[in-house]
Amino acid sequence: MTNPTLSILDLVPILEGGSISQALANAADLASLAESLGYSRYWVAEHHGMPGIGGAATSVVLAHIGAHTKSIRIGSGGIMLPNHTPLQIAEQFGTLDALYPGRVDLGMGRAPGSDRLVSRALHNGDATTFPQQILELQAYFAGDPRMGFTAVPGAGAAPEIWILGSSLYGAQLAAALGLPYAFASHFAPAMLDEAIETYRRQFKPSAILDKPHVMVACSVFAADRAEEAKLIATTQQQLFVNIRTGQPRGRVPAPQEGYYESLPDQTRYLLDDMMSCSAIGSREDVSIFMEALISRTKADEIIIGGQIYDNAARLRSFAIAAEALEAATMVAEA
Repeated sequence: MTNPTLSILDLVPILEGGSISQALANAADLASLAESLGYSRYWVAEHHGMPGIGGAATSVVLAHIGAHTKSIRIGSGGIMLPNHTPLQIAEQFGTLDALYPGRVDLGMGRAPGSDRLVSRALHNGDATTFPQQILELQAYFAGDPRMGFTAVPGAGAAPEIWILGSSLYGAQLAAALGLPYAFASHFAPAMLDEAIETYRRQFKPSAILDKPHVMVACSVFAADRAEEAKLIATTQQQLFVNIRTGQPRGRVPAPQEGYYESLPDQTRYLLDDMMSCSAIGSREDVSIFMEALISRTKADEIIIGGQIYDNAARLRSFAIAAEALEAATMVAEA
């Protein structure tokens, strides 16, 4: 079994009864803890028009995270490139690279990260040009004279570029460009195995990578007692059910005792499918899950998320997850 590194994907949750200021402070707390625990990366996801998610201005949030940490890599998981021009992203991440040299990741996807109304307000571009946008962005970072001008900041910056996806499209694109690939199995697990296999089979070595490099995303809800973990996971369950049943999107809700058991059978089946790449339980439960996921995917990296209402419980969950991965790799090496 491989010994993957562990990273965090944060949606910067805005809580019911809380504020955006609190969400950003909580993000800084988590990033600081992650750094002390040896996490490799701290990524923030771009979403728009969602009351419970505070990472819309992703590069600004990353600057905030960088200011509260010293060594952990910080990055986007991801920037939805059709929402922007490549020049804007070159400038933003060129600035981040100047502030935090050698620490910046630029993960990118092509989804809008919003609904149609918000996409129109963003002047969302044509997602079919995503490959061309990536090449243009790389040219700005390289200071390619064919662009006709120099991106400042941007030219000479070297953020680590990743392709994110939840289907075969991203896998094929990452393989064709010789870039690392992260699969969003934390919310879209259905094509995980096929996407990874496609990426590895079609991978073409590049100046960036000589062999495939895979990150797999999952959700973790860990606590000292399994019963407590099941309770804190009900926050994420409520959010997923609301999305799938067309309920208005609100802030991140408090956990509800007995929530899962109260759902109709059909809704539970739907929820089980969406959360099939999630670990809920004690350190031992999470370790078993991690060992199985790594054995299944041979991932080079694991990135974990999970919407947890109570900040202390959230910090404890990510601490347990780090312990669980260490235990899983020790078992595999024994």
